[in-house]
This record gives sequence, structure tokens and C-alpha cells, in this order.
Amino acid sequence: MKLRVLVFINALAVAITISAVNYYFQHKFYDMAITFVATIISSFLVFYYLIEKYVYSKIKLIYKLIHNLKLGRDLRDALGEHMSSDPINDVEHEVQEWAKEKKIEIDALRTQEKFRRDFLSNISHEFKTPLFAIQGYIEALQDDDFDDREMARQFLDKASKNVDRLSYLIQDLDEISKLESGELPINYTKFKINDLIKEVVESSDLKAKQHNIKLIFKQKYDEPIQVTADRQKITQVLVNLIDNSFKYGKEGGSTWITLFDLHDQVLIEVTDDGMGIEEKNLPRLFERFFRTDTSRSRQIGGSGLGLAIVKHIVEAHQQTINVRSTEGVGSTFGFTLQKVKQNLPFAHIPILKS
Repeated sequence: MKLRVLVFINALAVAITISAVNYYFQHKFYDMAITFVATIISSFLVFYYLIEKYVYSKIKLIYKLIHNLKLGRDLRDALGEHMSSDPINDVEHEVQEWAKEKKIEIDALRTQEKFRRDFLSNISHEFKTPLFAIQGYIEALQDDDFDDREMARQFLDKASKNVDRLSYLIQDLDEISKLESGELPINYTKFKINDLIKEVVESSDLKAKQHNIKLIFKQKYDEPIQVTADRQKITQVLVNLIDNSFKYGKEGGSTWITLFDLHDQVLIEVTDDGMGIEEKNLPRLFERFFRTDTSRSRQIGGSGLGLAIVKHIVEAHQQTINVRSTEGVGSTFGFTLQKVKQNLPFAHIPILKS
């Protein structure tokens, strides 16, 4: 409601009241009319001045501050100063919207703070485990003074494995950091995704036999499919997903790599028939250091960053990755890649000579 309308309604109420009282005592319509006109004019002027000076101006100031805070200085300067014609109505709406935005921001900050705490806790644990193991082996060697050479050799081998684990962890953290900051560029090339999958399957065959898992590439298309991507990084994606299927697959089970030819993309899926993943854990699956089965995955090894690296690489290609899983049945990880655009040849139209 605009200020003038609001003031007029108040002045009209006062004028009607005073005119009615005047008519009650005087019983003269002329005096009542004069009183009504004089009262409504004087009330309107007085109310308008007082409300404008002491109420409306402050409401406009509050509205302007909230409006400017919501827009930001750059956008406000670009659009120019804008004031609502009815700030009394709009200020409530602006405050409600502003409060909702701030609540969303606060919730996001709390989520980020929780993620930061969890990340620091996880990374501290991941580093402490191999460091304490190395420290224990070294102290044992110092106490033994290499009297038992066989035990010393075993301890050195175990310490070496923990050093390797630390090295892998640092390398993976460094790679994620570079992917997030854009320091690790995506070198796009054209290659046949069928051939790359075959290479990765062949290189992973020995590890599959060690885990007693059958690795199968379900070749659905005779013609090779060319994609545009970073060949080395997509190799890493496939290796990480296959290794993940080994960690959580069942002994004597299988891992399938399947290729689906879409319209302008290709979908690659890695499926295992392992323990599966609880539905509540699916949204957190690509978080750093998140493990659905901590004891088992640590026994097998890995930094806990494999899926996080996969997600960053796929998203750096402007593509999507997804997961679906059923407990006791298995899990499927799928990601898309951009196909090479095929240039349609021009049709040769014979020219008839007269």
C-alpha cells in the first residue's frame, strides 16, 4: 500500500469520527460537512508529514540497505539506483528473502566446516597410520641392533611398504589439488575408447587373478568409437574404477566393463558383483578418504582418494559420473565422454550437360 493511500485512509477515519461527533451535538449537515473537509485536509497534511519524516523515511532507508546488500555494489552500479514505489509492502518480502538466503549461506558454511573437520581428521589418520608403523619398525631394529637379520629384513620390507603408501597418498593429494586449481591441464586428443579399454583390461589382468576376480570387457560394437579426451587421465579413471571393483568385489566374482554408444557421447560402465553399497552412503562415495568398509579397504591398500580423483578428472572433462548399487548384488560406476564429431561428406551430384 502506498504512503498517500495509507495516510488518506487514516485521515478519512479521523474526519468521519469528528464529523459524526459534530453532527451528534449540532444536528447541522452544513457544519458537519465543513468539519469533515477541514479535518480530512488537516489530518492528511499532519499525518503525511509525521509519517514521512519519522516512519516512512526510516523504512525506505532499511529497504535501500537490504536491497543494496542483496544486489551487491557491482550489480547495483550497473543497474543504477532503484527504489520500490511501495517499500512498506516490499520491505517485508525483501527481509524474508534475505533471511532465507542468509540461512542457506549459514547452512552451507556449517556443511563446509563439517567437511573441513572430517577432512583434517581423515588426513591426520591416514598419515599417522603408516608413520607410526614406520616408527615402530625402526625402533624395533634399533633395539635389536640387527642381530636377527631375517627379522630386520622383514621389518625393512614392511617399513618400505608404508613409505610407498605415504608416497601414494601425497601424490594423490597433490593431483587432486592441481585438478581443483586447474594447474593440471586437460590435454584433449582423439583416440579409440575401445582400444584404451582393452589395454587397461590387459594391464589389470594380473591383479584380477591375484584377487580371484574375472575381468570382462563386453565388446558390444564392432566399429571402434572415437572420443575426445585426455587419454592418460581417462586411463587413470578406468584403472581406479577397476581397482575399486577388486577391493569390494567378492572372491571368485567378476568385473564387467561395458561400452554404450549414445547420440553424441559414449557411456563407460564398470560393474562388479560384490557386497554393494548402502543407499545412505552413495552421496558421499566420491568424498576424499570416504570408505564404505574401512577395515577391508585398508587391508587391500590404497589412499582412499581414488574415487575423488575419478570424479575430478571426469568433471574436468565437462562430463558426468554416476553410481548405482544394491547391497548384496553389486555396484556400477558409469561416466560419459564426448564422441568425436563426424563430418558428413557432401553428396556428389552429377552435373548434366546439355
